[in-house]
Amino acid sequence: MITIAIAKGRMQDDALTLLARAGLRISEEALASRRLALVDESGNYRFIFVKPADVPVYVEHGIADCGVVGRDILLESEADLLLPLDLGIARCRIVVAAAEPEVMQRDFGMLRVATKYAKVAGDHFGARGIPVEIIALSGSVELAPALGLADLIVDLVETGRTLKDNGLSIVEVITESTGRLVVNRASYQLKAPAVTTLLNALEATINGATRT
Repeated sequence: MITIAIAKGRMQDDALTLLARAGLRISEEALASRRLALVDESGNYRFIFVKPADVPVYVEHGIADCGVVGRDILLESEADLLLPLDLGIARCRIVVAAAEPEVMQRDFGMLRVATKYAKVAGDHFGARGIPVEIIALSGSVELAPALGLADLIVDLVETGRTLKDNGLSIVEVITESTGRLVVNRASYQLKAPAVTTLLNALEATINGATRT
């Protein structure tokens, strides 16, 4: 049996829909339950539902053979994983946003950046030689500039509406993020036939959707 860790939240429904189209279906009764571990109708796959940031941890440690998680999480994580497939779901952008975009042009002092993505933000500004103070937040990042906590934010956006509603605009796009299939290195070797079958089924489903 292959165990797949699914990121709960915004990506979960898209992931389950894609997996069902690839032949990995969970009954409606099982999905309606509150269980965090479910077996698909074929009995060949077990799904565990965990917080997005925990998907790389479960997969790296071999609790799950594979996982479905956003590239934003993988960029922030230092987990040693194989990333064989871009699933193309939950497409978003990691952006720098501010109430006053011209704040990026100032030539004095250190910019304060509020974010859930401390590593991504630090790497981005460090590569550009811009001195910043990273203020780590776990939620409601958009409030930070309005309340004077930060000059800028780095956050994940889909439509940008939340930014606009909070008086922020995008200064620059750091990178795009989509849902990715990640695989444990040992599972890729020890369960090669089953993992390859899963990869082929997902690739065929994605390519079919692209052609149509």
